[in-house]
Amino acid sequence: MMTNEKQPARRRGFACKQFFVAHDRCAMKVGTDGVLLGGWAPCENARHILDIGTGSGLVALMLAQRSQPDTRIDAVDIDADAAAQAAENFLASPWEARIRVFHQDIGEFIRTGPEVRYDLIVSNPPYFAPAIACRDSARETARYTTSLDHPQLLQHAAQLITPDGLLCVVLPYTTGQDFIVAAGEQNWFLHTQIAVSDKPDTPFHRILIALSRRPCSAQHRAMSIKTEEGNYSTDFKSFITGFYLKY
Repeated sequence: MMTNEKQPARRRGFACKQFFVAHDRCAMKVGTDGVLLGGWAPCENARHILDIGTGSGLVALMLAQRSQPDTRIDAVDIDADAAAQAAENFLASPWEARIRVFHQDIGEFIRTGPEVRYDLIVSNPPYFAPAIACRDSARETARYTTSLDHPQLLQHAAQLITPDGLLCVVLPYTTGQDFIVAAGEQNWFLHTQIAVSDKPDTPFHRILIALSRRPCSAQHRAMSIKTEEGNYSTDFKSFITGFYLKY
């Protein structure tokens, strides 16, 4: 977890170079998964981006900073508190004119008729199978696949993406392998996968996945977040240089 402890309690969150993400009302706080996705997802040529399960809005804000000035970003979250906090974070950012948030589940969002198809869809989705209920129902929604399982996510994204668009997700490594198989069963094609470890000599614990609706030659990479000495790696620094205050 990477919260900025110097912020007052009423402004608990994460300070970046160009924006601040308050997350005190979100079930899932700012963390490395979101930073990886927001710093990596290919957005340079995307005119319309959709963030499914935006939470605090971190990934949408990172993509707003990285994308073209005329790129429009829609963010969706089923949780009322998260959607409200994301809206506040967007409003306080330099890109408030081109980011919108919708308090809906993604199925309802589709039924209301989105104005566009999306060149890039991103999600830091729930990944735990339903288990013992959390004390906090919002945290349960954010963590467990009860409200949005991975086959459903793939089906919804297929309805919303442009023919040449990409669906990008971050998942635990083993869960990600299952996600790739499920995607193939729905006629998605692997575009890129980046296996992520904490250090070069430790097991992979996360995976970044990009999927396409068109057949393509898949790219396979591995990266570590830190070097053997415990410093941030060159790969990870390429994701965070525009955001972290110290880089």
